[in-house]
Formats: sequence, C-alpha cells, structure tokens
Amino acid sequence: MTLNFKIEDGGVLKVESRTGESVLDTAKRAGVAIDAPCGGNGTCGKCRVRLLSGTLDGEKSKYITNEDWNEGWRLACAHKPTGDVEIFVPAAAQAFQSRIRVTDFSGEREKTAFAALCATLNELGFFGDSSLELCEITLTPPSLDDAQADAGRLIAAISAAENVEETSIRLGLSALRRLPQAVRTGNFTVKAVLRREEDGAITVLDVRCDAEGGHALAGLAIDIGTTTVSLLLVDLTTGRPIAAASGGNAQIRFGADVINRIIESTKPGGLERLRCAIIDECLSPLIRRLCASAGLDTGCVYRVAVAGNTTMTHLFLGTPPEFLRLEPYVPAFFDTPRLNAGEIGLPVNPQADTIIAPAIGSYVGGDITAGVLAADFYRKENFSLFVDLGTNGELVFGNMEFLFSCACSAGPAFEGGEISCGMRATTGAVEKCAINTAGEPELTIIGESGTKAAGLCGSGLIDIIGELFRCGLINAKGKFISEGKRIVKDEYGGSGYVVVFAAESATGGDIVLSEADIDNFIRAKGAIFSAIRTMLAIVDMSSDVIETVYVAGGIGSGIDIDHAILIGMFPKLPREKYVYIGNSSLSGAYAMLTSRGAARKTNEIARSMTYIELSSHPAYMDEFVAACFLPHTDAGLFA
Repeated sequence: MTLNFKIEDGGVLKVESRTGESVLDTAKRAGVAIDAPCGGNGTCGKCRVRLLSGTLDGEKSKYITNEDWNEGWRLACAHKPTGDVEIFVPAAAQAFQSRIRVTDFSGEREKTAFAALCATLNELGFFGDSSLELCEITLTPPSLDDAQADAGRLIAAISAAENVEETSIRLGLSALRRLPQAVRTGNFTVKAVLRREEDGAITVLDVRCDAEGGHALAGLAIDIGTTTVSLLLVDLTTGRPIAAASGGNAQIRFGADVINRIIESTKPGGLERLRCAIIDECLSPLIRRLCASAGLDTGCVYRVAVAGNTTMTHLFLGTPPEFLRLEPYVPAFFDTPRLNAGEIGLPVNPQADTIIAPAIGSYVGGDITAGVLAADFYRKENFSLFVDLGTNGELVFGNMEFLFSCACSAGPAFEGGEISCGMRATTGAVEKCAINTAGEPELTIIGESGTKAAGLCGSGLIDIIGELFRCGLINAKGKFISEGKRIVKDEYGGSGYVVVFAAESATGGDIVLSEADIDNFIRAKGAIFSAIRTMLAIVDMSSDVIETVYVAGGIGSGIDIDHAILIGMFPKLPREKYVYIGNSSLSGAYAMLTSRGAARKTNEIARSMTYIELSSHPAYMDEFVAACFLPHTDAGLFA
C-alpha cells in the first residue's frame, strides 16, 4: 500500500505503508512532521490530516466534527489505510517544528540575564578558560638527510614553542589526517589548535594553513529541550557569541513528553529513530546553518557543551532511557566520561570535546544544573526558588548551604497539550489576554500584525483563566457561574468560553476554552504549587523566606506573574521578587563551554544537590489535592 503525503507548502512524499500501521506511524517512520503531543494515543486530537483519495479504516473521533468528517478530516493516529491513499498534511500540523517560538538572548530581559552571567564568570575567574588556543607553528622542512615524519616534526616544533616535553604532546587523528597537505601548502608554517589537558599534556586537535582560511577557534553551546533546541556559536578566543539559532525538537512527532519518547525508544528501531531525529534532523542542519552564517567551516568548532533533561541527554547519546520511567527510576548515567563529537555524530571537528551538564535524578537533568549555575544563587546566603517551566516542571530551592530539587508531573498543559484549543507557542497562538470592562477579551497573538488566532499557548492559558477568575466568570473549581454571549454549552452539558469567534479565527471555527480544559490546567498549576509547598515543608519553612524566585524556560518568557499568583501557581510574594532569567539551560551551557572552571562548578552543584522524588513523599498528594482549586483551598495563602 502506498501513502502519498501531500504536504502544504511542500512537496509530495510517497511512502510504503506496513500492514496494521496507522497513518501517523507511517509518517513518523518517513520523517513527515505531524503534531501528536499525546504520542498517538488519540487523546489530544492534534494530528489532523485530510483524506484526499482512497479509504482509511478507523472510527470517528470526538475531536472531529461531523462537518469536518464529511470534508475528509481524520486523526492520523486513529486511521489505517486499506489501500493506496493520498493524505493532505496541513501547515498547522508542521508548525510545531518549523515555526515554534523559542527563547534566546535577543530580548532585553534575556540580555540582562546573560550580562549578569558573564559578570559572574569574570568575578569567579572562570571567563575565557576554555583550555584551547590557536598557535602558529613553523616546522623544519625535511631533506634526504633529515627524513623525520611530519608528525615528529610537528611535535618537536610544538615542544620548542610551548616549552614542554615531546612525550606530553598527543596528536589527534583528524589533525594527523590533515597534516601532510597542510604543512606543504603552508610552506611548513601552520596554525595548530592545541588543547591543554588537566594533566599538563597537550593534544593537537587540528592543523591548518593560511591558504585554507577560516582560522577560528569556535565552540557550540546547545540546549536540548523536550520541545525546542537552542544553539549558540561562540568565539572561544574572546568568549563572545557569534551567532544563535533555534528550532523545534524533531523528536516531537514521537510525542510531546518524555514518557511517550521513552516508550517509543523501546520499540524496534525506536532508539535509533529518536537519536537520528535530534542529531541528523535537528542539530546538524542548525549547526551547518550557524557556521555558514558566520563564514566558518564546521571543522573549526573544537568544543561543544550540551544541557538537557535526563531523557534528552540519553537519547542524544543513543543510550536506552527505558528504566527512567520504571521504579526505582534509575538512569544509565548522571554524568558522562570524556566524549568527542565524532563518536556522537555531530558535524563539527571530530576531536571536539563534548561535555554534557550532569543530571541529578531521572526527571531533573543537566538543564537544571546548568540553570542553577547561570542563576548563581548557589553562592548566596538568602533563600531562592528556581522554577523551570516547559514541557516538564522542575524546581530547585535553597541557598549556599543546601539545594533541594524536584520535578513535578504537570503534564503537557503548559505546552497546550490536553487542552482542546491548546497549541504550542507558534504562529497564531494567543500568548496574552486581558478582559476589558465590556467583558471582551483583548488578545496578543504570536505572529505578524493581522495574524488570526488558532489556539492558546501556555502563557495565554494562564492569562485567560486568571482573567475569567478575576472577573467572576468562573468559581474556585473552574466552573462557569455567569452567562453571556461568550459562554456556550457543549453537547455534554458543560460550559465554555469563546475566546475567538469563528469569523475571526484562523481555524474557521470558534476557539473555545471549556471547563474540561480549565480542569486540566488547574491540575497542572496545582502540581507546580504543591511541589513548592512540599519542598518548603521538608525544611519546615514558609514561602516568606524566599528572597528571589528565578523563572526560567520557554513558557516563562511570556508569563504574567500577577495572573500566575492569582490562579495559585506561584506563591504570593512581592512582584519584585520574581526575576525572569530566560533560557538558563543555554546560559549554563555557554558558561561550561567557555570555562573549564564553570564546567567543574556545574559538577559540584550536581553532587551537592538533593533530589526529592515527590511521588514517594507522603505529604505531596495532600498538597496537590489542596492546590487543585483557584487559587487554593487555603485562601489565606493568597490573602
């Protein structure tokens, strides 16, 4: 059976379907991007495709209206071809990968946070300590009387120039392969890239001649998020960023959360598919694009620092993550031995050191240790709370004396998952909302001026639910207690709020936030607040002791703190105590890239941090139940 995927804004891809395979499974195997936050379980309704010809076997879903069904719309996860078919894949199904908005260092708040990080690295004496240097080396030309090998000549020349023993100089394989041509093209004068090892030895990573050009000493800082990836190309001689790039994590088509991806990794060929998705489909094109924009050969990247959650780093290295989700939740590694880019498959200099931020637990990874390094509160006497909000929710509480960390199962609601009108922060997503005195919503939509709304992303959900509660349209349980032209009933007797009417939406239908959606979101925000309360209870403290709340992560950039407090997601503290620090995972990776001292400090932070498994803590469930109201069952906490 042949599936012809007709991709909007793209071409046509013909794929042979396997017996019993759903349209979504075939798309995953073929690399066709179709958004499926639930991983193909049929519970999100996002993998909408249109049948153009042929027949599909499957039942109608509640997410497909009768009108849409008659027009050929189907859920890709719930239908299997019975013969040759042609499937239309709309641009909206691919937006999660191609048009997703990510955090970088371009915003004013991000620039401020990045400047503070650089100042801290300077203060600690870490700045510019990358262990790499670019040296000009002149070799003695060979003759019939002196037929020493090129490698020996290079080592002797470096020994004389650097005043070290020849026996302490090691020549990397990629440098050895380039050596014969480079020394002769350069008339026996070359630029050598040297790495000074901890034991005092020197490794020659590369040799280049002037005629080749591109004599740069570059590095890459990489943040691998569950939803997005961000990269920073850095000049290691100055420590200054050269260029940045970002995009959606190509693994998303295998599920929005880490659990679905772990399950995918256990299927035949699944681990390799996930590894290729992040290395070949995602990182490699971004790296090539970054280097091209800077006029650099990718071989001039000699150091790479990576931060990501525990599952992402396992998949990045092609290491089975399946036991992360099985009690007692044990990863294959917390930290890694010395790695080079060639064995991982990154398109940079194959001898490039690749360092990975260490994890703390199964669900608190290197993105958090890197984030704590960037936030710099591990050196402070006052107590701080670090909150990283993205596809997963991770928190750290403490000061210079102790650090507690935990992860909470907030679910995919912050990325628009399990919300009927939810979507990720891509073009058309409502990211901000205020309800005016006339009872009408005033929306801010991601995209160019005039872009119509297609759904709600995480920050928009927080705003709208906060405004509905503030205006008295919903009660503490998230149920509608008022009527009006925007309050509608569904076929099951529940109520909903029309955020955007059909005539003004990008979908052609009403964008409605239902009571079921609100309930799902209340559980997500309840998970965050109950995790905070549980960590504080362990040390017998209240939120009053918190001097600063560092908010990081993708959704953090758009959060209205007042609304987050109003609905009971964050503790009620003075507004000035909340500080947005941007993509702290990328900032921490940058620090590790440019400084061996910062890399060592990140490992120290990881070893000193105590990981709390909330699911095994007796008080957590009680805290969670109490937090599943607006704002909380204990109104005094928000008085």
